[in-house]
Order: sequence, then C-alpha cells, then structure tokens
Amino acid sequence: MPWQPDDRQWLAEAPGSDEEPAGHGGWVPAGARGVLKQNAPLAKLVWFKSGGAADWLFEPADMEDLTSFLSALEPGTPVMALGLGSNLIIRDGGVPGVVVRLGKPFATVEVQRDCVIECGGGAPGILVASQARDAGIAGLEFLRGIPGTVGGFVRMNGGAYGREVADILVDCDVVLPDGNCINLPVGDLDYTYRHSRLPEGAIVVSARFRGRKGDPAAIGAEMDRIAQARENSQPLRTKTGGSTFKNPEGQKAWQLVDAAGCRGLKKGDAQVSEKHANFLINTGEATSADIEGLGEDVRRRVSEATGVALEWEIQRVGRP
Repeated sequence: MPWQPDDRQWLAEAPGSDEEPAGHGGWVPAGARGVLKQNAPLAKLVWFKSGGAADWLFEPADMEDLTSFLSALEPGTPVMALGLGSNLIIRDGGVPGVVVRLGKPFATVEVQRDCVIECGGGAPGILVASQARDAGIAGLEFLRGIPGTVGGFVRMNGGAYGREVADILVDCDVVLPDGNCINLPVGDLDYTYRHSRLPEGAIVVSARFRGRKGDPAAIGAEMDRIAQARENSQPLRTKTGGSTFKNPEGQKAWQLVDAAGCRGLKKGDAQVSEKHANFLINTGEATSADIEGLGEDVRRRVSEATGVALEWEIQRVGRP
C-alpha cells in the first residue's frame, strides 16, 4: 500500500480541530468546585513536554462536579480527557474547548468479589497492578507495563506483553460530553487492536477488571520482569510518548522503521530513539510540529522502503 499522509484524517479526528463550534471560547459554566483554568499550558502535563495550551483545563472535585459542569456546557463544545499524557502529542496551537483531567478523586482502586477490581478512570496502571498483586489477583500484571491511566487504556484497548484490556475488562462507566453517565459492558466497545468505539469526547470515570486467583509472590515477580524488560528496551528516561506506530498484522513496527534506516533520524530536537526505533524522543526543545513531522517522515520512508503504511498509535490532538 503506498504511503499517504494522513493529515486529513487526523485533522478531522482531533478534538476541535475542524471548524470550531460556537461556545468553545471564553464562556464556561460558573460554580465548578474543582480547579478551572483558562489558557492552561499543557506541555508540562504530557511526556513529550511540548505543545500549546488548553482553552480551558478542568480538574473536577468529584463525579457530581464533573457531570454538572459538562451538562451546563454549551452543546457542541469540544471536550477531551487527559490522563498521564504518555501517548499523546498536543499540537503547538493548543486544544480548543475543555480538557478534563481526572485527579485524586478518580484514582481509587478497590478489590471486589470474584477477583474483580474496581478502578477510577484516573488510576495509573501501576497502581491497579500493585493492588491486584496484594490481593492475590493474577492476570493484570501487564498493566504494570502501560504508562497511563485506566481511562486512557480502556479507550485505546491498551496492551503490553501479550495481553490487552479487552482480555480483562468487565464494564466501564462513561460520562458523555453532555454530562450524562452511561455504563458500557466490554462487548459494547467493539474492541480491536488499540481501538474502541467509545463516543468522541466521552470520559471513562471508572472500570471493572476481572483477573483470577494467584500467588502474590508470583504476580510480583512477573511485574518485576515486565518493569525490567521495559527499562532494558525502551527510552524511559527521556521525553517520549511511548510506542509511536501500531504493529502491522504479523510484523513489528520497530523492525520496519529499522529496515527503512530511520533509527536515530532527527528533525530539530525530535529524534527516532537509538534504543527503540518505535519511540520518538524530544532531545531538547522540540516542538510538537517537529515530533509529528518526524513521525510522518518515518511513515513515508518506511512505505518507500518496505511497502508498509504505518499507522499512528500515539494520539495527536489540537490545532497545528
């Protein structure tokens, strides 16, 4: 398949990147109990440490605060959830509308019956895996290897080391951009590789995962193995965004990037990692345009060298 720049597709899919609807600008509901900031810089909140500001950044105090705030927004206002920012390029022009960041009130993890763990949408994967280990629940160890929050990897069917969220999810609670809350069983998400059918702008506020009975020592050993494997193979101590491209069917993205001679390739301060060729890194003051442009250059070179059209795994959002 010949390479084609997917600019049209990502501009259409980026929240607010098409024609911006009325109501996205200066007005938001008053009376929120959480933290609400206008023109809030986002670079410090994402792993690449680049990109522009959110028109509004909202960190709700609790579930009621979130639903009441969203229900009062003018219809059509773009809404985007932000987790740990590990799989994300925030474009330099910033993000229109409201970016919602779930903080401590949404980071709870509770052990239920029948090897089920209930998690808030803001809970990081390492916390979920650790709580499962302590409760003797196996099958969730791979979450130790996903640098994100429950909300993000439920949306993206996050996976690592041979397992993915579709294997363990029971159901999730989702707040829609209009403030309504719905429950979705795993079957309604139509999971495929790094993709779900969650509605645009929907925010995962909680989820339930099911594992199986296991020995805490064995579970802990597997988590340690995963952590060491990541440390050995990935540029974790750099400004990066995680795996850049999806693995094509039956192939590894990093091998294709290598075959095209792209390991170490640079654009400004953006670089293809020497340690793992499917990672882009910010070696200094790279802009998001540098990082995304480098990724597109890699896609072109891989297509020319191998005939494979790589698809982005990293999400790219906002105004160019």
